[in-house]
Amino acid sequence: MNPTGVLEEYALDAERLFDSFEEVSSAEVYAQVAHLLPALPSRIADIGAGTGRDAAWFAAQGHSVLAVEPTKFFRTAGMALHPSPRIEWVGDALPDLEHTLARGEVFDRVILCAVWQHLCDEERARAMPNLTRLLATDGFLIMSLRHGPDEPGCYPSRREDVVALAGASGLKLAFACEAESVHPASRALGVTRTWLAFDAA
Repeated sequence: MNPTGVLEEYALDAERLFDSFEEVSSAEVYAQVAHLLPALPSRIADIGAGTGRDAAWFAAQGHSVLAVEPTKFFRTAGMALHPSPRIEWVGDALPDLEHTLARGEVFDRVILCAVWQHLCDEERARAMPNLTRLLATDGFLIMSLRHGPDEPGCYPSRREDVVALAGASGLKLAFACEAESVHPASRALGVTRTWLAFDAA
């Protein structure tokens, strides 16, 4: 399934997915990489922001967040559920991030949570250089990979492939760990996650 197809599926099932996203806490989701999040107010790009759950959590900690989300329902509902002057929403999508890159901004943290699995190999190769362009000099790219049963709109992700792509874009692996899914339904299916963090080589 190509990105357009994935987005169409998300739009059709947006209301159910909205509730599903909101039933877990960001603190649980990011427990494995909490030490990599900035202690002081910083700029964060939340790529594939979904319902704004994580963007709101980052904003509550004093960060300024660019919530990048292609699905209009999520953007509209997310703004209503998580209003914050520290969150700016933009309609944009991987792999090209055309509107986001056109802003000419860089970020202390660029975060992809449960997003990478929706890109095929060719799209991942296009996406990684664009994500790298969003990083400030001392910034981190933090991302989670999905492992588990096949699911419509998801592609398998291998740690070594992502590390190689990041290296080709001038990034080096700074942190990696394995974790169970914090979402009860995904955990019941045996879904696990690999968290990776990269900085400039």
